Amino acid sequence: MRSLAANFPSKEISLNEYDVMFNLSRQPDRRIRLRELNQHVLLTQPSVSRLVDRLVSRGYLHKHTDPTDGRGAIVELTDAGLALFRRVAVDHMGSIAARIGETLSETELEQLTALCDKLRVDCPGDGSAPPE
Repeated sequence: MRSLAANFPSKEISLNEYDVMFNLSRQPDRRIRLRELNQHVLLTQPSVSRLVDRLVSRGYLHKHTDPTDGRGAIVELTDAGLALFRRVAVDHMGSIAARIGETLSETELEQLTALCDKLRVDCPGDGSAPPE
């Protein structure tokens, strides 16, 4: 992860910002409660909040008060954020493929994908993010 972050192929956003945008892009209507977003990323809650606020100030996210709970917030990926995410995703995938593409065979890549999917689905965790 350190190597991926250090060599992240974008000057516009960081790997952590990309991760938040990636998770939002997978949600219905590209939006999720901030509290739920915390369960999908490897950052502490305060770090996610600061990161979201930075992305909001740059126009990549919108932050709304949750209509069902005024104490909560809903975070939404804007059209500009989605466009940036898609541009960066192409380069990021190329970077990952260059790192592991020659190391693993096609069969091994398929096995790795299946294992990662299994871990993502079967090990949801307790909802707390690990320390940074």
